[in-house]
Amino acid sequence: MKRLVALVAALLVAVPLQASAARPPKPYVADQDTKIDVMGEWAHPDDDTSIIGPCGVWHQRYGVRCGVIQVTRGEGGGNAVGTELGPALGLRRENEDRVAHYRSGTVDIFNLDRIDFFYNQSAPLTQYFWDAEETLRRVTRVIRTTQPEIYIGFTPTLDAGHGNHQEAGRLIWEGVQAAADPNRFPEQLRGPGALSTWQVKKVFSGGSTAGTGGTTTAGNCATGFTPTNLDTVAGVWTGYDSPYKWPEGNLQGQPAGTPKIWQQVADEGRAAYPTQSRVMFKGTSTAACPKFGMTESFVPFQPNTLADGTPNPKAGQDDAILFGAAKADPGGLPPGTLEYLTFSRFLNVAGTPFQATVHLQGKLAQGNVTLTVPQGWSTDGPKHLKGSGNVTFTVTPAANAPVNQNAKISALYMDGTKTGYTDNVVRIVSPVEGRFQRWGNWQEYDQWLATTAPQATRLGRSAAIQSMPIGSTLAVPVLVHNWSTQPQSGEVSLTLPAGFTADAASKPYANLAAGAETTVTFQLTNTDATLPATQNVPIPITTTYAGGSGSEMLTLTLVPKTAIAKAQTTPTVDGTAAPGEYDGPTLDLGRIWQGATGCTGTDDCGSGAGGSTAKVSWSDDALYFFIHVRDDYQSYAVTPTECVGHWQADSIEILLDPRGNASQVLKDTANTFKLGVFPFTNDPTGSNGNGPNSPCWERDADNHQGYSTGPLSIGNAPGVQVASTATWVGSNETTTPHSYTGGGYDLEVKIPLADLPAAVDPTHLGLNITPYDNDDTSAAGTTTLRHIDMSTRLGWSALGSVQSDPYRWGQATVTGYTPPADRPTTPSAPNVSNPNLNGALSPQTIAQSARNGVPISGRVPSSDLKILYAGLGRASVDVYTLSRGSGTARMFLTTGLLGAIPVYTTSCTSDPAPDYGLTPCAVTDGGIPPWSPDMSGHLVAQTTKPVTPGVQHFSIPLTAAQRAKLAAEGHLLMSYETSQNEVQAFDLRLTGSR
Repeated sequence: MKRLVALVAALLVAVPLQASAARPPKPYVADQDTKIDVMGEWAHPDDDTSIIGPCGVWHQRYGVRCGVIQVTRGEGGGNAVGTELGPALGLRRENEDRVAHYRSGTVDIFNLDRIDFFYNQSAPLTQYFWDAEETLRRVTRVIRTTQPEIYIGFTPTLDAGHGNHQEAGRLIWEGVQAAADPNRFPEQLRGPGALSTWQVKKVFSGGSTAGTGGTTTAGNCATGFTPTNLDTVAGVWTGYDSPYKWPEGNLQGQPAGTPKIWQQVADEGRAAYPTQSRVMFKGTSTAACPKFGMTESFVPFQPNTLADGTPNPKAGQDDAILFGAAKADPGGLPPGTLEYLTFSRFLNVAGTPFQATVHLQGKLAQGNVTLTVPQGWSTDGPKHLKGSGNVTFTVTPAANAPVNQNAKISALYMDGTKTGYTDNVVRIVSPVEGRFQRWGNWQEYDQWLATTAPQATRLGRSAAIQSMPIGSTLAVPVLVHNWSTQPQSGEVSLTLPAGFTADAASKPYANLAAGAETTVTFQLTNTDATLPATQNVPIPITTTYAGGSGSEMLTLTLVPKTAIAKAQTTPTVDGTAAPGEYDGPTLDLGRIWQGATGCTGTDDCGSGAGGSTAKVSWSDDALYFFIHVRDDYQSYAVTPTECVGHWQADSIEILLDPRGNASQVLKDTANTFKLGVFPFTNDPTGSNGNGPNSPCWERDADNHQGYSTGPLSIGNAPGVQVASTATWVGSNETTTPHSYTGGGYDLEVKIPLADLPAAVDPTHLGLNITPYDNDDTSAAGTTTLRHIDMSTRLGWSALGSVQSDPYRWGQATVTGYTPPADRPTTPSAPNVSNPNLNGALSPQTIAQSARNGVPISGRVPSSDLKILYAGLGRASVDVYTLSRGSGTARMFLTTGLLGAIPVYTTSCTSDPAPDYGLTPCAVTDGGIPPWSPDMSGHLVAQTTKPVTPGVQHFSIPLTAAQRAKLAAEGHLLMSYETSQNEVQAFDLRLTGSR
């Protein structure tokens, strides 16, 4: 110990406490431990599996390093195999994602620690929860630090569905811009550890991969591929042999010791998410040709088709995606050359000129630039360019250029024998456009295109979508915009299907100036009070102008409506509908909106005539529901701790939008109340407080989600009462008969209106009721039901993703009801209850940050703390630190390889790391190894300590067993967070562990 104290004293003298004088920073260049060639970005673990096979091929054959930016760890979802929720689930899901990618050489997964809150379809809501500016700051730091050449990920459009996916797609476009802009997050570009701006070279976000030709049976698989659309497409063959071998006795019957192809590795990785209801992949894969559609490029590249219309073989190579970026372009221009094409405006009119500018930057000699335009269009040139610079052309579209279509314009730079090709697209629109006036998420997306990412407009503007209750009247505003250079007059008309009338067949607009716009509004009435079998109704909108007309399609969703009357007798919640309790209309819950293949008819899932129904009434400031469910098979019975993720077992969800405007104000279900009810549980002792095996309930994806019943309740649904006639059969084994007595069950529910996030608008209550039907969920060859989503989903208003779209719910009036005068009409701020994992608490994240130097979570790095000594003693680990400031140290003592901890068990005896047990040798393989509380045995001990300025000594006591584990291959993983939220990461092999 005296020697140790002397060592610390010497180090204290040697290590200055003050930073050295600042010097002008040299341009930052990522080193080989940090540099990423191909970066993907997604919202949740398992969103990113499309790059497993491609990255494996690129890594093995071309030395390319892939990385993944993961905005969340998916900790807001359910857990199909364990009890971890919130941060504990995030830790487990992070490992699953690392397992999925590890064998492809993708070992850098940059988790940004944003909250995963629930399924939604709103990018604005995602921005609210993620703190959009801070998230972009972190994305930008990761890009500037790792300097990726190529960026791959989700589309930013509403077609991405999940609002988290939309926002992740937007962050690609915004991050590429911000990383190259010295005015964005300039603090990252100065001071100690200063970074430099960075230009990503190619972006693959939302591009189309449709087309013909190519192959899946040989390398360079995109050779001969012709895209259907205008995006350049790169492919890569996943039939190459990987370094991973088939083990002896594998279930697939493949010769032991022969290599798996990369598609096999990809499919096994794609299944490595058991918490998300994935199961071990036990099949044999066929080679494929995954493709990526490019949507933005700043470098020369190879087009799929040559000027003569024949396929370009260079574009078909498996490394074509790398050309001009991670590899030199075959055209011969020097590496690092930038070449791209911009336009004076994206939306253009036939016959009206606009400007196209070719940008060239690099070590270039004199050359000529030629512009190629669609047939019938005209342009000037070729034009001479003396090295780097810009050259601008005038382009005039053909007078008969087709409208509402993109058109490709390409540029070719020639310097002797060297060439550089690039292209981009513009869109031709009608001289006068009449577009249904966007609202909600659609309006916000179009604004994002206009103000933030105009280049993404090539992916398309938002669709025209609206909803209305059956038998009602709706205002339909049409925004008329004059894109031409002349004043315009004309008329707007709606083509009405049967069951609709309007206040006029058409309405005029007159003398609309060039560039101006006006609004023409129709009053549309639905005259048929019967909900149609297809709730989405197309309504064409036609706008005429001098010499022609244009049109777009409005998709109008018809939703059911009802009147909720006051009960003559206040209902008693006992599972029966007594006289006077429910005198209102019967709601049909028998429409399927998802999972139809899992239903064989009314008896199975309650679909169709005579299927599941509901009645609703109100009394004493509460809503009462009597729901009759037809079902022939009892699903898995949840335990009280599994009373979340209701879609993974038989359940009913009741959805209430108190103001009826959640979608309009961009909050979607965050302004609503959603109660998921399980009609029975696996709770023989009645530990949940409702009696043995009785119902449990929870709130999900709403204003305050989380447990709502029993000891786990977070108090988010006080006064809710539930009674069910369902009696659990007592076993989750399929060897026990699982029929419901009487062919289904009745459920009665009381919901106090004070539980809703705002006072109910009695004239405009959003309402839906959605049964979930799960049947035999046992895995092949087993007899045990699983807590896994295999549901048929039904509802009163039944449209895809209706659970996330309040505007698609039915509408109700609450006859005679007046809310208390002091009840707020503005919904309370949403609360998702489960926080996200802080990366400083993830041993895998800490180890990665210590290895590659990218700060934990993309946060601001610190250099305040130094570890002077970390050693393994007889009964403790001793750590000495020297700090310039105060903060928090989190220390994790680990053993073994943390890069990819196995997620499945296997009986294969020759399936060693790094294959990580992803191959079955028996049909019963694919079990789940224990994870908590020690990360499958890899976490030996942990502690959190406050750090103060100066030298400190921390001692972590050990048992004999813990010391023995650490003596073999022990590591100290340590994160440090300053009081200013800056971070550091350390990975130290424990001195004395040998």
